Amino acid sequence: MTVTEKVSYLKGLAEGLGVDDSTKEGKVLRAIIDVLDDMASDLASLEDYTEELTEQVDAIDEDLDSLESDFYEEDEDGCGCGCEDGEFYDITCPNCEEEFSVDEETLLEGSIECPNCGEKLEFDIEDCDCDDGECGCGCHHDGEEK
Repeated sequence: MTVTEKVSYLKGLAEGLGVDDSTKEGKVLRAIIDVLDDMASDLASLEDYTEELTEQVDAIDEDLDSLESDFYEEDEDGCGCGCEDGEFYDITCPNCEEEFSVDEETLLEGSIECPNCGEKLEFDIEDCDCDDGECGCGCHHDGEEK
């Protein structure tokens, strides 16, 4: 039984018992039942609003899940970064000291903005001492960029 139904029952009970509106007690009882009726109506409105709001939040959550899965879609290697070997390098911003990771391709571009403070960070990849050109550092071998 809902609150609205219970208040309706009380109204019917008061009428059935013949509560006299001309007495002090009867007036108070009728006023209490009227207040209960208003409260039950407000409560029912709040329940309806809450149900509608819950449905909207659930719809937003589903849309967000869809967007997240599209945005963070995993590549074939499962890393979700777009790189082939999944190798990351940890970088600490000298400005805000926030640590973040970048893939090799981003590192080889030479610069990136800090995702936390927006400071432009530049990377200087120097020639390495590798012999076979398989180090992955992006160094030059025999005039060719790896």
